[in-house]
Amino acid sequence: MLRSFLRRACLYCAWLFPITIAYAQQGDTTTYRTLSDVEVVEKMRPAVTRQATPFQRLNRTEIDRLGLQDLSEAVKRFSGVTVKDYGGIGGLKTVSVRSLGAQHTAVSYDGVTITDAQSGQVDISRFSLDNVENISLSIGQTDDIFQTARMYASAGALSIQTETPVFTAKKFNVLTQLKAGSFGLVNPTLRYEQQITAKYVASFHADWLQADGQYPYTFTNGDLVTEEKRKNSDIKTWRTELNLHSDWDKGGKLRLKGYWFDSRRGLPGSVILYNDYHKERLQNKNAFAQATYANRINPYFSIKAQGKFDYSWTRYQDFHSKYIDGKQTDVYTQREYYGSAALFYEPIKNLSFSLAEDFFKNTLDATTPKSVFPERYTSLTALAGQYKNSRLTATASLLGTFTSEHVETGDAADDRKRLSPAVSLSYRLFGRENLRIRASYKDIFRVPTFNDLYYDRLGNRNLNPEKTRQYNLGMTWSSAFPAVGLDYLSITTDGYYNTVKDKIVAIPTMFIWKMMNMGKVKIKGIDANISARFSLPLAIYLQTDVSYTWQKAIDVTKKEAKTYKHQLPYTPEHSGTVSLSVENPWINISWLLTAMGDRYALPQNLEANLIEGYIEQQLSFNKTVTFKHSSLRLQAEIVNIGDVTYDIIRYYPMPGRSFRATVRYTY
Repeated sequence: MLRSFLRRACLYCAWLFPITIAYAQQGDTTTYRTLSDVEVVEKMRPAVTRQATPFQRLNRTEIDRLGLQDLSEAVKRFSGVTVKDYGGIGGLKTVSVRSLGAQHTAVSYDGVTITDAQSGQVDISRFSLDNVENISLSIGQTDDIFQTARMYASAGALSIQTETPVFTAKKFNVLTQLKAGSFGLVNPTLRYEQQITAKYVASFHADWLQADGQYPYTFTNGDLVTEEKRKNSDIKTWRTELNLHSDWDKGGKLRLKGYWFDSRRGLPGSVILYNDYHKERLQNKNAFAQATYANRINPYFSIKAQGKFDYSWTRYQDFHSKYIDGKQTDVYTQREYYGSAALFYEPIKNLSFSLAEDFFKNTLDATTPKSVFPERYTSLTALAGQYKNSRLTATASLLGTFTSEHVETGDAADDRKRLSPAVSLSYRLFGRENLRIRASYKDIFRVPTFNDLYYDRLGNRNLNPEKTRQYNLGMTWSSAFPAVGLDYLSITTDGYYNTVKDKIVAIPTMFIWKMMNMGKVKIKGIDANISARFSLPLAIYLQTDVSYTWQKAIDVTKKEAKTYKHQLPYTPEHSGTVSLSVENPWINISWLLTAMGDRYALPQNLEANLIEGYIEQQLSFNKTVTFKHSSLRLQAEIVNIGDVTYDIIRYYPMPGRSFRATVRYTY
């Protein structure tokens, strides 16, 4: 059923594309319009279709319209993305783009990159969606060349932009929100914004979340089928942000942010037959302070500078271990010191250049046996040039990377240096239609993490960086047909081919596993997106978005290996999402569908390793009532309407049907 659904969706996209192009060329349309009733849509959408590399975005209006309540729910709307979810509300969630691995995906928060030198993966569940203004995903190198060198140093980038205060009739804003739902979910939120002077604005955001996570699930083992309940999956988190915005006109703009996150959760572990005892606990504390300064000095030069200090503390406890006292406790402490400076130069119209220099230091302290207390110094230099007019965008960049390793005991890994080029091109084929072709190439790599290099017995200090090459060829088109009530229609399709060399994998040696550069991977696929908005009678608006991904990611390490040309673990060949929302004067309704094809839990594509695909649906209802200086928003959701039983990670069952309700008051 799932394969049939996805196949029909793909054929429909392929059939619709040429018809809409032909119809568009017959009409009297232009590339740019002023649509008084849909300013947000017209403002945001063309930037997506004009990009020379795949670029997807959700703004605050769309997040509210779809009724999304979690950052991972929003990211799953993007094509070409795999979100690994280790079960329910408290489960860790990581993002991988086009099967390159979570370590190849950069995550930035208000323009400054979030990192984890220990594992290389960022858990996006630590960020709230309640104060987010924009979420964007770029694959390859974006058209924005005025950014930090660190944003050049990844295969893909997930950018999270929080809300900037806006004041109209008064000099302060207050938002209070209460979210509650199944499995003991309680999540109050408070945000306060204050205009201090005409040049200074401050905001404070805090939220607390608690859930017991004891959701029911069905356990199947051969002919044995039992109804169980998830245990040790509780979570408590506290998140606080403090922001200061300064606008000095010709003196530039400064933004200061302080962030604190504290999480205590149980690790429910994998479901094992006849053993539901899990007593592992995880506590995370993360604090960072960051500053961003930007100024346009004159019509030709602009500058941008960033600084950040990041502190991360993790404690893992296992109360059911072989240790004498019956408890194992490991504590890891990471620190990062980061600085960046960028210069933007536009000597003539349509031609611009940028130069960015980043330097940062990462450290890791651990209480585990034989910890070497590593330190890493990294320098990144990015030089980019771009030519851009109404029809053509051409961009080229070169990233230089240098890293130096130091340890307190033993031998450190070798210093590393490398140049990484990237080029992209977008061209509008017709003068009066926004039909564009685009092509891009990017050569990038990732340095082995501290765990890859130094973890007790498993680490290998002789590892080489994991190298990737990305090729993309696509077509984008957008237009509108007001005469038939179609406010906006956008179609993007991209075919891609990626290669990974020196892939870092764990290989069994004589008695233990060891990290090795043994992997070679080839990845090819297609991403397709359709978005449309209709104006109907009685002030009713219909918005629909469809995304589809076909992906073949195979292991080509050794021809004689049992896994040769087998699909990578947790990589579905077919996946897609559909959303449909109806806005009207009475109550807004949104329907979301997520479809995931069959996957394999291990490198060998055997029946015993198969994880069956699934289709999950969500229904959301919301209503906003506006008063003179305030508004009240009510929202209710049914998640997993069909009560479908499925795993994203094998033996980590996801929740069945659940309910959530949200009350938000803004003054």
